[in-house]
Amino acid sequence: QVQLQESGPGLVKPSQALSLTCTVSRGSITTNNDYWSWIRQPPGKGLEWMGAITYSGSTYYSPSLKSRTSISRDTSKNQFTLQLSSITPEDTAVYYCTRLCGGDWGQGTQVTVSS
Repeated sequence: QVQLQESGPGLVKPSQALSLTCTVSRGSITTNNDYWSWIRQPPGKGLEWMGAITYSGSTYYSPSLKSRTSISRDTSKNQFTLQLSSITPEDTAVYYCTRLCGGDWGQGTQVTVSS
């Protein structure tokens, strides 16, 4: 079973940029036809898909977040990274990295935006 693990800062100040990394094990982010996504869940709200990077490196973003979001990857480390700029307290959420094929999810990482 593919395993995903998020890592990054738990506390970020408003207006700063957030960077989260997902490390994948027991599988490869270049596996044909697979998509690797970031999803978040603000407190008391539903899941929000943020964007994805494909096995070939193509990226797709939620229209509502596209101007602030960037997803990249490091195939040598089998990792993909989320960068979210100009963050506000509304970006406080649990952030998950996920794999489309197989439906694997990381355990999630809490990010709190506060001064």
